[in-house]
Amino acid sequence: MNSFKDAKVLITGGLGFIGSNLAKRLVDLGADILLVDSLIPEYGGNLYNISGLQDKVKVNISDVRDPHSMKYLVQDKDFLFNLAGQTSHIDSMADPFTDMEINCHAQLSILEACRHHNPSIKIVYASTRQIYGKPDYLPVDESHPLRPVDVNGINKMAGERYHILYNNVYGISSCVLRLTNTIGPRMRIKDARQTFLGIWIRLLLEGRSFEVWGGEQLRDFTCVDDCVDAILLSAIREKAKGQIFNLGGDCLISLKDLAEMLIDINGTGKFSIKTFPEDRRKIDVGDYYTDYTLIRKTLGWEPKVPLKEELSRIIEFYKENIGFYI
Repeated sequence: MNSFKDAKVLITGGLGFIGSNLAKRLVDLGADILLVDSLIPEYGGNLYNISGLQDKVKVNISDVRDPHSMKYLVQDKDFLFNLAGQTSHIDSMADPFTDMEINCHAQLSILEACRHHNPSIKIVYASTRQIYGKPDYLPVDESHPLRPVDVNGINKMAGERYHILYNNVYGISSCVLRLTNTIGPRMRIKDARQTFLGIWIRLLLEGRSFEVWGGEQLRDFTCVDDCVDAILLSAIREKAKGQIFNLGGDCLISLKDLAEMLIDINGTGKFSIKTFPEDRRKIDVGDYYTDYTLIRKTLGWEPKVPLKEELSRIIEFYKENIGFYI
């Protein structure tokens, strides 16, 4: 990873969950880091996420929807890790135009800023497994049809296609990662806007019962350090240019078994099985887990962190820091 020594790096969504974990790794690698975040409360940015790093990174409070800011911020950067986004599926259905502005229109503005002011920049864009919709087959590989079941998935699909288009037509090096249930310290636990696991953990640590909707659905989870590994590899490997890769986890687990594992790690807790609320049932995809063969063969990436180990790390982190995340 010597490519990041003294490299000028821009991370959009840099005060969020994945962005801050990426920043922490890049600090260790000696990069010159600028974090851009709107700090809009609903979208996950949290200044505490960079506790201990304040003098090692620069922070610009900007919104990726502002083309004038982005035009300035992309200049002279070697890498852009484009992680900013609206992630709530329910919010995207309630307010589809805001989701479109952030996940679609703003992505095009960022790419235009790069085209006109820094076409040599290398970009990694964070997309989502949500764009596949309800799977036709499992595990899901990159050839699976794209059938998003909500507005968020449609706009994320457009965002990733813009990145690949600008790679192919304008030569702006771009790679897309389709993330799946990324978990780890610094994830949002205030509510379920980023992941259902967050609210489970909050309620568990507060001594309250949490709800598991359905319970039999199978999922895989990507630990955030594994996700960061994939992001960094995708930025520096020539073979990643213009590619779309799935990420995945080290194992499959049902939601019910996941809840029981959390309680076992915590030593106490309780949950109840509930039927899906109607608004969530319509956009639930059922079982989902990923085939990450392509990125394994192309870049040598595969998940390394065991799920139970990561859940233990998450619980310990929030036992010490929960007051900064609720």
